[in-house]
Amino acid sequence: MKIEVKDAPGQLVAALKPISEAGGNIIAVIHEWDPTLRSKTRIVQVVLDIPEDRVDGLVESLTSRGVSILRMGEERLLMKRSVIMIGHLMHTDLSDTVDQIDCTGFAEVVEIHMTMPGIAQRSSALLTVSATNAAHMETAMEILRAVAKKKDLLLVEPMEESI
Repeated sequence: MKIEVKDAPGQLVAALKPISEAGGNIIAVIHEWDPTLRSKTRIVQVVLDIPEDRVDGLVESLTSRGVSILRMGEERLLMKRSVIMIGHLMHTDLSDTVDQIDCTGFAEVVEIHMTMPGIAQRSSALLTVSATNAAHMETAMEILRAVAKKKDLLLVEPMEESI
């Protein structure tokens, strides 16, 4: 969920306390500062796990404490990484390559941009993979590395991580 809280001492703790009270488990908290927002407020992203039947009570508790809920929803795939694959992607069955990631249950290819200059020439694709956590992302990358090696494709990975 993405919430907006007052920028004052103790407000972040006050906004997070109802999550615990509702039986939720806080997985991550990302505190953002955006100068375009009303003065004296801050945006906070909270990744949490809470039983479905307790969500309404949590929403009521947060809003009664003056916390604005800007966005809320299930987001299972928290990590994202883009890679480039170069080679005869169509001739080596790109859908099979994607399926090997998608069938894991913890990672998915969520976007593909492809360029095919000619039937006998190598094509290139920008693949974006999302995964549930860093360990699962690494496993997905290991799968892509193995597929690229088996199919004689070049896999270009990022040098820096982004979440």
